[in-house]
Amino acid sequence: MTNSSQSKESYSLVIVESPAKARTIGHILGDGYRVEASIGHIRDLPRNSKDVPAKYKKEKWANLGVNVDARFEPIYIVPDDKRKQVKKLGDLLHGAADLYLATDEDREGEAISWHLVETLKPKLPIRRLVFHEITKKAITEALASPRTIDSDLVQAQETRRIVDRLYGYEISPLLWRKIGPKLSAGRVQSVAVRLIVEREKERIAFHSATYWDILGNFAENVTNKSFQAVLVAVGNQKIPSGKDFDSKTGKLINTSSHLLLDENSAINLANRLKTQPAKVKSIEEKPYIERPYAPFTTSTLQQEANRKFGFTARTTMSLAQGLYENGHITYMRTDSTNLSDEAISAARNLVLTQYGKEYLPESPRIYKTKVKNAQEAHEAIRPAGSVFELPENLQNKLTREEFRLYELIWKRTVASQMTDARGKRRQLTVEIDDALFSVSGKTIEFPGYLRAYVEGSDDPSAELADREVLLPFVNSGDSLTCNNLDPKSHNTMPPSRYSEAALTKELTERGIGRPSTYASIIETILNRNYVFKKGGALVPTWVAFAVNQLMEEHLPDLINYDFTAQMEDQLDAISRGESGHLDYLNEFYFGGKRHGLRQLLDNKTSEINARDVCTINVFTDEVEQIVVRVGKFGPYLQHGEITANLPEELPPDELTITRAKEILENAQRGEEPLGFDPESQKPIFIKNGRFGPYVQRGLPDDENKQNAALLKGMTPETITLEIALSLLSLPRDLGKNPENDETVWARDGKFGPYIVCGKETRSLSENLSPLEVTLDQALQLLSQPKVRTARSAGKNNEPLKLFNDSPVTSKPIKLLAGRFGNYVTDGVTNATIPKGITIEELTFDRVVDLLAEKAAKGTPTKPKRKKTTKKTTKKVTKKTTKKTAQK
Repeated sequence: MTNSSQSKESYSLVIVESPAKARTIGHILGDGYRVEASIGHIRDLPRNSKDVPAKYKKEKWANLGVNVDARFEPIYIVPDDKRKQVKKLGDLLHGAADLYLATDEDREGEAISWHLVETLKPKLPIRRLVFHEITKKAITEALASPRTIDSDLVQAQETRRIVDRLYGYEISPLLWRKIGPKLSAGRVQSVAVRLIVEREKERIAFHSATYWDILGNFAENVTNKSFQAVLVAVGNQKIPSGKDFDSKTGKLINTSSHLLLDENSAINLANRLKTQPAKVKSIEEKPYIERPYAPFTTSTLQQEANRKFGFTARTTMSLAQGLYENGHITYMRTDSTNLSDEAISAARNLVLTQYGKEYLPESPRIYKTKVKNAQEAHEAIRPAGSVFELPENLQNKLTREEFRLYELIWKRTVASQMTDARGKRRQLTVEIDDALFSVSGKTIEFPGYLRAYVEGSDDPSAELADREVLLPFVNSGDSLTCNNLDPKSHNTMPPSRYSEAALTKELTERGIGRPSTYASIIETILNRNYVFKKGGALVPTWVAFAVNQLMEEHLPDLINYDFTAQMEDQLDAISRGESGHLDYLNEFYFGGKRHGLRQLLDNKTSEINARDVCTINVFTDEVEQIVVRVGKFGPYLQHGEITANLPEELPPDELTITRAKEILENAQRGEEPLGFDPESQKPIFIKNGRFGPYVQRGLPDDENKQNAALLKGMTPETITLEIALSLLSLPRDLGKNPENDETVWARDGKFGPYIVCGKETRSLSENLSPLEVTLDQALQLLSQPKVRTARSAGKNNEPLKLFNDSPVTSKPIKLLAGRFGNYVTDGVTNATIPKGITIEELTFDRVVDLLAEKAAKGTPTKPKRKKTTKKTTKKVTKKTTKKTAQK
């Protein structure tokens, strides 16, 4: 990205990672500097055997890309898609007087700078610029005090990369052979999967318990103000709550000290107590203080953005990267909660001007982090500069999502320098005969930092009112009026699944991995089909169960929580120059005090039985030997000789023994036809496939057999022969459109049922079935304006979203829907949108980076089409095969 006109005069070349960062720094530096992006790493280990240089291909370690027999020497290559950019950087060096490497100040950034030097081999002065915010002051200070490349950070990054390569490339092939293709293992990834699977196992083992209590409605006798209190004890026995039950048995843990009420006993107790007077037994009042939260780290920002906005870790990091590269916040990859003196001063000034002096503590608040990692020595995430830009001043400059994240960071930073919140907690106990009822109250006397920031809330002012629970002012011994006693039933709940925020918090607390990598780890386990999302929860698939079972039984050390956390500590020690990387790599791979990776994997291929690791015994306490197996075509149930595919969207904890029997029975029924098509006389079956139940016309070996999926809301039990024939009749001919004499069709598609007439389509609402919709209803829908969807926009080539003009082509950047997914274009270059990125998450800077990366790869040359000769093909008769492959 050039920020000055072409000139033969010498200039200082500044290299950063991304085009967005290059633009921002280019505007700050002005003439005399050329700022260009490397577009990430320009050099890496070979991705596959094709990338391995010819001279290494015959080496036994070649597939690893690391010479494990010679001091773990890595093989670095410049990928084909980076060659064009590397050449461009090399050409720019010829006219430069000196080189400034301004990549990020963490391990990855340091490694990028080192690889640039190793690849470009510049013969001019090289200076390393480091800064944690992109402001004029920070860049000026960095220019005034450059340093050299930190070899310890580079070595730490290289060691981490080698460890991850050895772990992944040695274990993943084992998973392919024993479970299925396209699976992967990873140092942190596999542990994250274990956490998610173990939580699901807890949910499967969970036994719910039902218990009863009584909700009392009381009123004090002076103002008649009412309040509610819950029964907590009768006689000398406590009324149990959810925590008093064993989650594995559903039984009460301590029966002697707790009174377990059922419905009848709760009703009888309520009726008895209604006849007795109520009074205040006691009231306790205690002051409380709530201190503000520390400024954001990478981990806490990801957690809070997920809780408050529902942002994924990937979305949060993408938005934060854009805010950083455009000079709005400090560097977003950090474990530090520290604020500079300049930042503290800026925050305190805002507290004074925005909230008043009563909200400003006498002395600054100092937050210290326990993290000892050298690369995280910079600040917490905060607004950039010595004067924090007010969120409302940026509202028109940022996207909605960017603005929400910036405002969140601004509020958290400012709140961290505000006074404590103060108030009182009250505990009121009501006595009726031998029964005690209790209620807690809370009042806020001074909101302090809560005026600016309430965790998990968008509106602090509204949240303050919700946080108060006001109780009437009564004294011990005061009589009360009992308005009502209402028996209530409760059920204990299984432990919640991990959300992205909860998983991030768990990994952080266990010291596993680095928060800056969590986004890519979560993305990987979703893409590898280890996990799917249900609402905001991460649900493991049966494939994840099988992989975790293999790892736990045969490679337990590699997914041990403590061992993985210790690996992280050792890698951090290398970054601080406290430990040698070769000693660590030798012990990790070849072994020392414990078995190394190579020893652990010896003979595993012959030792591991694929059928065993792909068999999950879910119903261990049942007489019927029903098991889940993971097969070539997905998970399935097996009971003796009977098998049945499991729906992919069914969470493991919802597979009860009753549900399993139903699925097996439906599969057996699928072998018997519902009936026969009166026209073709072919049998009609109800089948259960990988993607759910469907109907089939014809035998399995019928080359002309027809399948049709069930519509939303249908279940196999409700399918009659008539309904099955209706499903197989789709698309339905509804008749002619009188306006254009074209046929109107009712169809069922990937995105649900719809009608089509020529080029016009309209989706059908849930109350209109394609089996029943009439011509009149269809014509009415066609007469209404079309609801714009990605599918319709793609067909008409209408942009799904428009961005500002491209800095390269000066044409508007458009987001379009294509045959293989959404993509962006600047009129010259097209770039596919990565999987999992929504339209709302795409920012201008993100799409510019995507286009720049694609442009750097160059346009691939189309292969010449080979001439083909017609060949006579013989008709092949297919044999009947079982759809479910068994191991």
